[in-house]
Amino acid sequence: MLRGLIWAGHVGWILFLTLLTQLGGLAWLIALRFRQRVLVFLLVYAALWGAALQIAPFFGRVALPCFGETLRAQSVFYCVTMRHFVTPEMADVAQIAADKVAQEYPGTQTLYLDGNLPFWEGFPLIPHLSHDDGEKLDFAFFYRDAQGYLPGQTRSPIGYFAFETLEAKQCPDAWPTMRWSLTPLQPLWSDFEVDRARTRALTQALLNDPRVSKLFLEPPLAKDLGLSDEKLRFQGCRAARHDDHLHLQL
Repeated sequence: MLRGLIWAGHVGWILFLTLLTQLGGLAWLIALRFRQRVLVFLLVYAALWGAALQIAPFFGRVALPCFGETLRAQSVFYCVTMRHFVTPEMADVAQIAADKVAQEYPGTQTLYLDGNLPFWEGFPLIPHLSHDDGEKLDFAFFYRDAQGYLPGQTRSPIGYFAFETLEAKQCPDAWPTMRWSLTPLQPLWSDFEVDRARTRALTQALLNDPRVSKLFLEPPLAKDLGLSDEKLRFQGCRAARHDDHLHLQL
């Protein structure tokens, strides 16, 4: 009985790591053969992470820079968990847009969030509905306080879920939905405000790229930023809110 529960726990952990990182479940499966399980897992995972950087291009994916000068991950979490892979075209779109914002506002760091995992089109990136082909990428908003722009900082630790008070009633109550408000979390986030100039500049740079097909942003926030474009869309009432980040797709 106890052994069965232990193995069920391992199976659940393997499934979780696979959904989170794609290769983490394999690393844990290998580590189960050794006594120093955690150490072996970390070593194997590190080896798989390095191998993914080299092999992913054969699957049409490349890794975004983790600590680039103008484009970087919002958190090391996105790199460590291998959620920073996109198509070469998407990587180029993101880098060009980030460079344009930095040219207009020197010292600006554009922060990306979830992209995709390194291999296999159609493999889901939980909890997203569409990040499964390397052609989608999320960006954090830029923020400022009373002293000005805050490079590399966001309101929440992972860049998501710090909603900009746009409790839009444009959607009826519907189920199932990922349109969470997460009200208990909102007081926990830093008291920053969106840097409208930089966020507008990034959004406009992305919209101006002919390779971009659509960009999701809550309509009230788009209006507040003075943005209007046929590529600028509302994601729908069953998808996650987009008044905490930008969602780009080719």
